[in-house]
Amino acid sequence: MRKRVVSTLAGAAAFAGVIATAPAATAEPNLPDCPKGYFCAYSEPDQRGTLLMRTAGDWSGEIHSVGSVFNNGYVFPGADHVELTYGYTTFTRVICLHYNPGPGEYKANIIYATIGKVTWRGECS
Repeated sequence: MRKRVVSTLAGAAAFAGVIATAPAATAEPNLPDCPKGYFCAYSEPDQRGTLLMRTAGDWSGEIHSVGSVFNNGYVFPGADHVELTYGYTTFTRVICLHYNPGPGEYKANIIYATIGKVTWRGECS
């Protein structure tokens, strides 16, 4: 019985050591013209090209030919994720982006879409 307790404790200690040494998510560096706390849209895929829009709050309107987006928001429960409505000629799509560095998607290539609405919100479902 004593051997079982010792081996169980040893296994738990080894597991805790693995958890303690697991790397934490690291934030991607701030992009040009997109400081921490902002959601940004760019003219080209992979957050390149011209900055088309930057907002630290909810936004609606129309921005055409957006190539990519990036949520560089802060951790703020209830308002650190972005619900993005964008579309093309034939359909509209809504996605939720986590803040940089995740976990989850915090940037997306939306290849030449039209952005219609940005809403800061809580966790993505």
